[in-house]
Amino acid sequence: MDHSTARRFVDAWVTAWNGHDLDGVLRHFAEDVTFRSPVAAQLLGGDGIIRGKDALRSYWAEGLRRIPDLRFEVLGSYIGVDCLVINYRNQKGGRVSEVLIFNGALVTEGYGTYLGEDANPAGAR
Repeated sequence: MDHSTARRFVDAWVTAWNGHDLDGVLRHFAEDVTFRSPVAAQLLGGDGIIRGKDALRSYWAEGLRRIPDLRFEVLGSYIGVDCLVINYRNQKGGRVSEVLIFNGALVTEGYGTYLGEDANPAGAR
């Protein structure tokens, strides 16, 4: 992945998230995507592993329903051979890194990673 491709991806990703545009976010993900997140485990129960684009849509739609003020501020992005890490601050001020693994132009695996209690999606302690 080159820097200009990564920059375009990050810009489109954050614009779609901040606009609560699920189709805009999901257009970058493969049909058979796997996404792992401790927030998914909290919101949906289970092991926190989301399998498939339809399940990912359902998870993120539920997240937007429960967190109507969701907003991300990108702090940095890090490029690998076939991966991208987006480090951002969410609406609570929590720091998050999303690790995205690509096959060609589409994300096939994703990992939401959080600092400690920043994984608590709605802010309840």
